[in-house]
Amino acid sequence: MQNIQENKKNQAEGEIEISPKKMFIKTYGCQMNFYDSEKMGGTMNNHGFKLEEEISDECDLIVLNTCHIREKASEKMYSDLGRIKKFKDKRKAEGKTTVVAVAGCVAQAEGAEIKTRAPYVDIVVGPQSYQRLPMLVKNAEESVRFGNTKAGVDLDFSTIDKFDFLLEEMEKEQIPADVHEIKSTAFLTVQEGCDKFCTFCVVPYTRGAEVSRDVNQIYREALLLAERGTKELNLLGQNVNAYHGKADKETWGLGKLIRHIANIKGIERIRYTTSHPRDMDEDLINMHGECEKLMPFVHLPVQSGSDNILKLMNRKHTADDYRRIIDKFRKVRSDIEFSSDFIVGFPGETEQDFRDTIKLIEDIQFTLSYSFIYSARPGTPGANLEDNTPMELKKERLQQLQALLEKQMFEQLANKVGRTMSVLFSRTGKYENHLVGFSPYYQPVIVENRPDLMNKIANVKIEKSVDRALIGIIAN
Repeated sequence: MQNIQENKKNQAEGEIEISPKKMFIKTYGCQMNFYDSEKMGGTMNNHGFKLEEEISDECDLIVLNTCHIREKASEKMYSDLGRIKKFKDKRKAEGKTTVVAVAGCVAQAEGAEIKTRAPYVDIVVGPQSYQRLPMLVKNAEESVRFGNTKAGVDLDFSTIDKFDFLLEEMEKEQIPADVHEIKSTAFLTVQEGCDKFCTFCVVPYTRGAEVSRDVNQIYREALLLAERGTKELNLLGQNVNAYHGKADKETWGLGKLIRHIANIKGIERIRYTTSHPRDMDEDLINMHGECEKLMPFVHLPVQSGSDNILKLMNRKHTADDYRRIIDKFRKVRSDIEFSSDFIVGFPGETEQDFRDTIKLIEDIQFTLSYSFIYSARPGTPGANLEDNTPMELKKERLQQLQALLEKQMFEQLANKVGRTMSVLFSRTGKYENHLVGFSPYYQPVIVENRPDLMNKIANVKIEKSVDRALIGIIAN
């Protein structure tokens, strides 16, 4: 496969220009998947593929980067594959080759079974193996060309090799010349996998055991992002606060890593997600009172406010443990706010269990949260639990819970009116002359007629809240 650098060299020498192939990546699920998709796109760009924003019959490579957390996400993938087959068949009739790849957690969980259900899939690659996508695509192109329909399946769990390779690929990428191409906010994976084995979760089976990247490797990637205009880093991990990376002969926790990254010139904001209550240590909590660049907003999933349900979930913390952690955060930084995740209708959930969850939400007061009806995943212990709660009751409880969370969200938005906050502007709005950024609390903030602030941080006086956003003017 001839890469872009070779193409440019050929053009400079007067040879025939070779147009880059086109690819499309659809991403399902969590921030980690979006990070992985970005890395796949960058790597394939280095190997002659231009990333398209929309799928079309011009695409030579189509990648579905999948999520396995809930059943509907998996079924949505197969539905999308059915539509992709039409693109592939149309191009085949025109004598064109189309490679279809399924990546991510569904790929890891179902493996070659995907090929049985969708025989036109050429590649099945897990979340720890996608660094080998260029080789898999090259092999698939040759296989399709010679009539071999056997899918390339790569589900290896090697992580160190992956990050070394991806960092090298990132170093080959060109720095954006246009301010509109700069990614002012970037994800940076520092930890992968999970050792917690919550009974509802497939992550330990699809992402593997907890692995932390070395400090120097993370720092190199952060430096590259800063050089390319990134101002906000969001440190990622399935259990990001379980980070225990090597730095020479020492082992660092997430708090010390944040302190180190905060020294990088150009990095103005730092966030991290997703945390687990069991891994929230004093050093990380105290960092919120010490480091101005660390945003006063923490995503800390609790899942339930019932000790009975938390035990069935194998969370190994109680509702009061969670309350105490929140109290510690608020002692070191009084303006800190929180988001969380909630599962409604876990097997065995009683009315009192649900009321306990409502009470926890009322006690904490969340700025933003995500909530779902429990979806049993094959192979997890939760799938074997007896579930006698009618679906209609689960839906009713979800509506009650979401109504409370939405009420709190709007109250937190209203509380910002009249305040002046720093905002990082990163995109244009849906209306002409609108610029959109995010407050320290991940709330969208809109200003008018200030295109000069794209990818910059400015102080904004909040004048009103509209729907789920804040409207303001630039403060003098």
